[in-house]
Amino acid sequence: MTFWMAIVLGVVQGVAEFLPISSSGHLSLLQYFFALEEPDALYNVLLHFATLVAVCAVYRRDIAEMITEFIRVAAELLGRGGKKKKGEAPEARRMVLLLVLATLPLFLVLPFDELVEAMGANPTFVSLMLLLTGCILFLSDQYGGGKKSGRTATVRDVLMVGLAQGMATIPGLSRSGITISAGMALGFERGFAVRFSFLMSLPAVFGATLLKVVKVAGSGEFDAGRLPMYLAGMVVAGVVGYFSIALVKLLADRGKFGKFAYYCWAVGAAALLASLLWTPAAA
Repeated sequence: MTFWMAIVLGVVQGVAEFLPISSSGHLSLLQYFFALEEPDALYNVLLHFATLVAVCAVYRRDIAEMITEFIRVAAELLGRGGKKKKGEAPEARRMVLLLVLATLPLFLVLPFDELVEAMGANPTFVSLMLLLTGCILFLSDQYGGGKKSGRTATVRDVLMVGLAQGMATIPGLSRSGITISAGMALGFERGFAVRFSFLMSLPAVFGATLLKVVKVAGSGEFDAGRLPMYLAGMVVAGVVGYFSIALVKLLADRGKFGKFAYYCWAVGAAALLASLLWTPAAA
C-alpha cells in the first residue's frame, strides 16, 4: 500500500462510513471488479478508530452529558449520590439506557459472521442490496415530521432501530441509511433520528475495533515505517468523516435525506448489470 493509496482509503472511509451508501458494499464491489487490495488489518482498525473519533467530536456535548449521568447513576446506586431528585430523569440519562438496549440486537447476528462474509463475495447480491438501500432511503423522506425524542422514544422503538442496525451488517445495506430511516418510520424527529443513529454506532464500532486490535496485537505484525502513512490516513478519515456527518444532518433536517437513493440506485444497477454480463479476468 502506497502513501497516496492510504490517503484515498482514508477519504473513502470518511465518506462511506457515514453517508448512507454502504461502505461494505462499495468495498466488496471494488475488490471484485477492480481487484482493489484491502488495507492491512492494522490500518483498517486505525481508520475505523478515526471515524469513531469523528462521531465523538460532532456529538461531544451529548457524550459528555451521558457520561456525567452514568457517573451520577453509579453514585446513586452506591449510596453516595445524596438525595435523589424527584421527577422525570434527564434526557441524557434516558439516552444511556436507550443506546444500551439498541445495541443488544447486534448479538443476534454474531453467529452469522461467516455467512455475512460469503454474501459480500457475491457482487450480484451486494448490488441488489444497494438497490434495496436506495428504496429505503427514497421512502425515508415520507416518514419525516415525527415528534419523538430521547424523552419520548420507547423501548420498542429503539429495539426496532437496533434490529435495523443488525440487518445492516449485510453488505450493501447502509447502516446509517437503514437506522435513520427506521427511526423516521417509527416517528423520530428528523434530527433525533440522525443523532441516535450515529450515537448508536459508538458501542458497535468501538466493540468491533477492540476485537480487531486484540487480533492484530496477537499477530505481532507492525511496521514502524508505515506509521506516517497510517497517521495521514487517519487524519483524512477523521476530517472527512466529520463533514460527512454534518452533510447527513443538513440533508435530513431539510427533508432531503432520500436524495442519496439515486446514487445507490445508479451504483447498484451498474454493478448488477456488470455482475451478470462480465466476469473479471482474475476470477
